[in-house]
Amino acid sequence: MKITAIETFTTEYICFTRVTAEDGRQGWGQVAPYYADITAQVLHRQVAPYALGMDTDDIDAITDLVRDREHKFPGSYLRRAMGGLDTALWDLIGRREGKPVCSLIGGSPGQVRAYGSSMKRDITPKDEAERLKRLRQELGFDAFKFRIGAEVGRDQDEWPGRTEEIVPTMRAAMEDEMALLVDANSCYSPPKAIEVGRMLQDNGISHYEEPCPYWEFEQTKQVTDALDIDVTGGEQDCMMANWRGMIEGRIVDVLQPDVLYLGGISRTLRVCKMAEPSGLPITPHAANLSLVTLFTMHLLRAIPNAGKYLEFSIEGLDYYPWQQGLFTHDPYVITDGKATVADAPGWGVEISPEWLDQARHQISSLDN
Repeated sequence: MKITAIETFTTEYICFTRVTAEDGRQGWGQVAPYYADITAQVLHRQVAPYALGMDTDDIDAITDLVRDREHKFPGSYLRRAMGGLDTALWDLIGRREGKPVCSLIGGSPGQVRAYGSSMKRDITPKDEAERLKRLRQELGFDAFKFRIGAEVGRDQDEWPGRTEEIVPTMRAAMEDEMALLVDANSCYSPPKAIEVGRMLQDNGISHYEEPCPYWEFEQTKQVTDALDIDVTGGEQDCMMANWRGMIEGRIVDVLQPDVLYLGGISRTLRVCKMAEPSGLPITPHAANLSLVTLFTMHLLRAIPNAGKYLEFSIEGLDYYPWQQGLFTHDPYVITDGKATVADAPGWGVEISPEWLDQARHQISSLDN
């Protein structure tokens, strides 16, 4: 069944995609958030011309063709745009077959353990601890991630002493059985990262994310080799050669692909399969409550090397105002610390018509 139209509905932050097949069936997806309006242009200019007229089931063939034809553009924007097409096609296939995407890729509906993921650095350690304790009571999370250092901070903290204060504060505020994770967002040089990592180990932190500039694999490798704590990373990587090097070189202990940064479900499944023989677990990056978290939930219900939990953003409209009114019903209900993948076809969600009415609409089709 041929693809006859690819549409985008776009704001600055979000771009939903809709694919139509020649029999009239449709599916919904999304490009990666942030500067989504730019990614929409990439989708129409550099993805749609190759995808239109191809078979809706040939997702791997489509993404490989786009990669090859646009080989002079190997970076993030092209992969983000490919993710919008890929995820819409999976939804279309699921709706056509009456199955959720997780079932199409070898899994089943059901619950996924989640960790509450804080995005904030402009919060005091005391206030962060109180906020997470409250969410523990309200939603039943048994794992949380919080931020240390400054984003790409060149060994500097968000403010002096914050990291040294927040780590023991969080440990003291939580029960011993609570899993605590941290994200350094490429802050440290290897010596500083190792110093901080030893402090994390002493405080029972179990997950140390992106300690060094993510593009410097050898720096991260030094940290991984020096520490007993799980060093994690990969969210920014969108090139298969990088993933191969990361896996073969054991650069990290836990892999964190982002479904939409990487180019969609099909390409993410390739990474998961590549990592399986090495025993490396997959704990994807999913840092907001657009569709990326739902895509990740379906993935984790299907892959054999799924990590311990789903990243689930705890930030509301005060932090992400663009999350408001995206869907006709909320697919992100946490019960006893778990999210649920429904048995509805495709992604099991509908985009709000009111939101779509306010978005910028573009279409690429076989007719024009």
